[in-house]
Amino acid sequence: MLDQDIKTQLAAYLQRVTLAFEMVASLDDSDTSREMLDLLQTIQSQRSDKITLRTDGSDARKPSFTLQRVGADNSLRFAGLPLGHEFTSLVLALLWTGGHPPKVEPDVIDSIRALDGDFNFEVYMSLSCHNCPDVVQALSLMAIFNPKVKTVVIEGGAFQEEVTRRDIMAVPMVFLNGQMFSSGRMTVEEIVARLDTGAAARDAAKISAQAPYDVLIVGGGPAGAAAAVYAARKGIRTGIAAERFGGQVNDTMGIENFISVTETTGPQFAAALEAHVKAYDVNIMNLQRADKLIPAAQPGGLIEVQMANGGSLKSKTVILSTGARWRNVNVPGEAEYRNKGVAYCPHCDGPLFKGKRVGVIGGGNSGVEAAIDLAGIVEHVTLIEFDTQLRADAVLVDKLKSLPNTTIIVNAQTTEITGDGQRMNGLTYKNRSTSEAQHLELAGVFVQIGLVPNTEWLKGTLELSRHGEIVIDAKGQTNVAGVFAAGDCTTVPFKQIIIATGDGAKAALSAFDHLMRMPAVVTKAAAVPALSTATEMATA
Repeated sequence: MLDQDIKTQLAAYLQRVTLAFEMVASLDDSDTSREMLDLLQTIQSQRSDKITLRTDGSDARKPSFTLQRVGADNSLRFAGLPLGHEFTSLVLALLWTGGHPPKVEPDVIDSIRALDGDFNFEVYMSLSCHNCPDVVQALSLMAIFNPKVKTVVIEGGAFQEEVTRRDIMAVPMVFLNGQMFSSGRMTVEEIVARLDTGAAARDAAKISAQAPYDVLIVGGGPAGAAAAVYAARKGIRTGIAAERFGGQVNDTMGIENFISVTETTGPQFAAALEAHVKAYDVNIMNLQRADKLIPAAQPGGLIEVQMANGGSLKSKTVILSTGARWRNVNVPGEAEYRNKGVAYCPHCDGPLFKGKRVGVIGGGNSGVEAAIDLAGIVEHVTLIEFDTQLRADAVLVDKLKSLPNTTIIVNAQTTEITGDGQRMNGLTYKNRSTSEAQHLELAGVFVQIGLVPNTEWLKGTLELSRHGEIVIDAKGQTNVAGVFAAGDCTTVPFKQIIIATGDGAKAALSAFDHLMRMPAVVTKAAAVPALSTATEMATA
């Protein structure tokens, strides 16, 4: 099952195992069971002194296997073969069960161990889903470090009847104690925060106690990461508050146009961004959503950013890099059937529609790429575009037109997504030339119609365009003194990762220039001079 190169790498990784554990398999006479047994025997043979294999498991889900540390009471089970994107998740689970420390902050491990209650997780994933490994690895880690957390990782393709019965039409899908818990990518910090009801109050108090920053960056995508690196290199006090570090890049499958990086994935790129920022003296505050911006009361004063958890941060300058999110169609049925046929990630959820008829809304690059990708999995793809022609690159349009199981409908306005109350079953659109309504019977639809800037919280505070973008000048300055912006949340015309990183660097340099020119703030008690040189900034 594993080629020799993979076996060699696996053997090297398993040398890090220091604690004995056993793998207990529950098998039947299926081909998948035979493949699972072969995989487990390969793993066991690489470190037979520490890893034991048993095949007498009696779990109802077959094939499946558990990882059980000797003398411990942890409960982690894989149902189906954890290959594809999930092979890394399996290797990490083997290492963590075997005592190798995870690359997670110690306070996160402490928070996991402190969780009290009965937490029985089931996470459904697909082997082609690039968002699933983060959730699988998070819940695996929690099960290994807290015996009150029990996790079952289920490969949907191996348990189709179960997937159908539970109406799972998007992955990763997580159930807690039998009830729907979440859908989509989540980090271990996010999951723990949802389970730990006192976490928000503690975070708020911790944030509010911090000293003011020279530069505070709000948003942790490519623009925010670049701004943090450039600011920190100036030797000034830098902080970055992000709702989700990496931003929307985490949801991007392939990146092939970031100059000097021939090819990478979104999650890999996001991890590289975070690692680069962590190489400098930057205070990273993840899982923090900004709620209100309060400009300085006087020239040279502090700008305040209030957070959704009640905390507050202050800084001499602020860089807004809150990015954007996928735009909704905003028609009847979209919200009702979200994750019940309405999807936004073809790479993640496409395999769940194998052999079915689906639609794609949007004729730009994202929409056409989604249709091409889905055409290799589903029975038929219908692409619906509002404009009179597709707006994607010609090479993509030509590729789509060459596929035998695709239909392109232009000049069409989606008016409704229909369903039976449990899942969607079709889409209604209007021909914009004749106003004639048409209905398509579809098992799913993938929405790919552009982005909406994450700027609602800034309305009434600074100037926004009619599209909700932050209006900036050539230096990234907004109309509020000391407040800069960069990336997809701004009026920059092209929303690209490489442009966002450049604009983030530009905003940081502009903020640095602003700091050097800030007037002194004079109070009755004392005169506090503004930082005016790089040396003074470095020692502030």
